[in-house]
Amino acid sequence: MLCRMFAPIYDAGFVVDTTIIAAIALLVDGVVGDMNWLFSRIAHPIAILGRMIGLFDHRLNREDRGEMTRLIRGLVVTLSIIAFATSVGLLVSWLARTAPFAWLIEVIAVVILLAQRSLYDHVLAVARALGKFGLAEGRAAVRHIVGRNPATLDRHGIARAAIESLAENFADGVVAPLFWYLVLGLPGMFAYKAINTLDSMIGYRSPKYASFGHVAARLDDAVNWMPARFAALLIAVAALFAPTANPLHALRVVWRYAKRHPSVNAGWPEGAMAGALDLSLGGPRRYPGGVNEAVWIGDGNPRVRVEDIRRALLLFGIACLLNGLVVIGLVMFRLT
Repeated sequence: MLCRMFAPIYDAGFVVDTTIIAAIALLVDGVVGDMNWLFSRIAHPIAILGRMIGLFDHRLNREDRGEMTRLIRGLVVTLSIIAFATSVGLLVSWLARTAPFAWLIEVIAVVILLAQRSLYDHVLAVARALGKFGLAEGRAAVRHIVGRNPATLDRHGIARAAIESLAENFADGVVAPLFWYLVLGLPGMFAYKAINTLDSMIGYRSPKYASFGHVAARLDDAVNWMPARFAALLIAVAALFAPTANPLHALRVVWRYAKRHPSVNAGWPEGAMAGALDLSLGGPRRYPGGVNEAVWIGDGNPRVRVEDIRRALLLFGIACLLNGLVVIGLVMFRLT
């Protein structure tokens, strides 16, 4: 039976269906995670992109330049980084089709650009640090997953930040990369990660980046529009299977609060998570570029605890399983 199922995988050019690669990659990422054993020796592709963006930012985004000049320079940097990442994706995709089993190269590339296990591990580390060692260790742990200044956060703020990051990164670290891989293949996935990295580094609304990062931020809004909404739906459905979670309240909070979020996308998964767990997330946030007077998302308890982080992790795990089931459904559809 397995032989019959996977018989149509190959064609004369050694091509493997992207849905099968996606399913394998999700499974491998769920088991392997960050692959620190590898990236402690070589630079991670996203780290390489980050260094390139940082270099361009340092050289081209100068305060003595006019806003239009900085806007144009930001546009050129954004398009250049995306073009570079897309070209690398095309090259890797071509290499993966040169010989039997070379498609494993593509599997590895997709695994590297997914963040299921690593996101779970980082948020779990915050829960453990805050629960066992207190405020200082909690701040140190949450520093790895948020862009805001953790020194300003109390215990509840750290817990909220961890859950917000879990919800937002489920959308742009798991659902969106996989979505663009299934739609446009490896070049599309590489392009998406380039846009997302650009937004995380220069997409702020602060005076320094309002013009230079404008194009990157708007592109990130566009490419995350559909994945963010699908991620919210997955979280709401996952609440059906999670004790103490409420799927209907998740949908109600998304409907009422998602549009209030400063981001056109982040409020969707964040609202679904807040509603499902009966929490309030968001509120004012301090970033390197200043203070973002964000609104509260949700009508539940804002005094979030370590136990709530663990509840959120369970919900995240179920949502990831549902995401995987969707991909398996696509595999079965393609093979019938």
